[in-house]
Amino acid sequence: MIEVDGLAKVYRVPVKEPGLVGSLRSLWRREHKEVRAVDGVTFRIEPGERVGFLGPNGAGKTTTLKMLSGLLWPTGGTVRVGGYVPRDRDAAFLRSITLVMGQKQQLLWDLPAPETFSLNRALYDLPRAEWQAARDELVELLDLAGFLDRPVRSLSLGQRMRCELAAALLHRPKFLFLDEPTIGLDVAVQAQVRAFIAAYNQRHGATVMLTSHDMGDVAHLAQRIILIDRGHIRFDGPLSVFARTYGNGRLLTVRGGGASLVDLGFVYEQDRHVLTVPPDQVNGVLAEVLRRTPEADVSVEDPPLESVLARAFGASGGSA
Repeated sequence: MIEVDGLAKVYRVPVKEPGLVGSLRSLWRREHKEVRAVDGVTFRIEPGERVGFLGPNGAGKTTTLKMLSGLLWPTGGTVRVGGYVPRDRDAAFLRSITLVMGQKQQLLWDLPAPETFSLNRALYDLPRAEWQAARDELVELLDLAGFLDRPVRSLSLGQRMRCELAAALLHRPKFLFLDEPTIGLDVAVQAQVRAFIAAYNQRHGATVMLTSHDMGDVAHLAQRIILIDRGHIRFDGPLSVFARTYGNGRLLTVRGGGASLVDLGFVYEQDRHVLTVPPDQVNGVLAEVLRRTPEADVSVEDPPLESVLARAFGASGGSA
């Protein structure tokens, strides 16, 4: 379980007046201002949950993940992960977590990935049989066998990312903190990584906390959304509720039927009529559509997640 109560992180940032005079003055008297990267954040994540931790750039997502993993000390509030206080960096705590950042790497650049796997076995003091079983499972799930003998520097970005995930999960952590894990990957590799994370969660009951600007990651992996902006929690709830809270209605799609629905406000595109309808008007519009084209194929869905997130960021004053 992850328990966060009033978590805060404040940085003191030096400021100076512009120009040469300001630079000289700052040599003798430097002024500072406080920047509240995270400000009174409170939430609780149950074991085995998959949570999308979303927000615009600079919202406090990565700072929060670093405090949850013990890389940063909080300025205020309390946090416990699996009963441990992350800032204490207890050995048992470190064996229970992993932090994967899509733009960072731990693999040894000039050596094949298995050399990093062996190094991590020593770092985590894993019994050989346990390590071997975890390694074989990860090689199979991530389809690594075809390039494990090649130096890391010769691998594609997608191959390196899959090896990064394997290295990060060899000790079978209970808590996965994933910061943009599919950034820069092509569509096929993104799908592989998402499927692997979901499979790992199901096999081992691991708790997953994911930050991403890729709505494919969120749609495929997140059961719950926590929206943070300017260090504050703006939303915390199921993905479906998030879509309806920040969406501008329900998306009606009508295929076939022959009749034009343009006069009802529908847009005709790619052999279908499409209209976003406020929730309280869905039944009325749907009844009129079925009256005109009873044989048509009609679907009612939540709006695309990309547009929902854009509206959510706009409502909180942020920008992606």
